[in-house]
Amino acid sequence: MDKIKLGFSVLLLIAGIASFYYLRDSAMVIRVVAVLSGFVLAAVTVWFTTQGKQFYAFSRESSEETKKVVWPSRKETVQTTGIVFAFVLVMAIFLWMVDAGLLLAVKYLMGQEG
Repeated sequence: MDKIKLGFSVLLLIAGIASFYYLRDSAMVIRVVAVLSGFVLAAVTVWFTTQGKQFYAFSRESSEETKKVVWPSRKETVQTTGIVFAFVLVMAIFLWMVDAGLLLAVKYLMGQEG
């Protein structure tokens, strides 16, 4: 039975998207409402499936887990960002020097630089 509901919800999604193109002579508001209606009806249909209930439980548990995360303070964030920028700057200079050195070596080997 769940497969039938899921198939029906896919058809609702397709109908919502198709209505956007079918109603091309209508106002944009009507076209957007038609698409949103298809999406909402599909979501409601999925809600009554086992997979939909499992997804809702997973979403709720994920939300609870994010509340348990210890987020860094402003000071820690600024310090970490500064370290990252400094490292990127040092690496950019290092790679520029390597590139310039290789360019000089190639020019020397090709006999263009005396």
